[in-house]
Amino acid sequence: MKGTQNPVTIVMVEDDAGHARLIEKNVRRAGVCNEIVHLENGGAALSYLFEPAVRDNGPVLILLDLNLPDMSGVDILARIKEDERLRRSPVIVLTTTDDKREIQRCYDLGANVYITKPVDYDQFANAIRQLGLFLSVMQVPESAA
Repeated sequence: MKGTQNPVTIVMVEDDAGHARLIEKNVRRAGVCNEIVHLENGGAALSYLFEPAVRDNGPVLILLDLNLPDMSGVDILARIKEDERLRRSPVIVLTTTDDKREIQRCYDLGANVYITKPVDYDQFANAIRQLGLFLSVMQVPESAA
């Protein structure tokens, strides 16, 4: 995630601490050194993302789990994509849900990528490493003015 003047912050919304550690470790293994902000529930994610210092400054990329303890990740996705400043932020849904209707709904709301977490640890680690390689080369737009 190079090429922008402001470094891209990766916002990881993930309630499973083990998954969060695995995601961060394997994204780092792929050479991504951007700041990663880990938030464990939807309320914390929305508070952080809509904080003026975050919302109005620099690009963010969001890794979003759909199954959170306090709200649906789909609702968070909808709020992000409805907001004038955040709507360009790439959202990568990273979840265990593989329901075709849910996948379609996320894309309809503006998700950029939908990844189903493999159940197997090694497959999951490998998938996240590949995601890290993707993150290391993708371009992220500045937030809207």
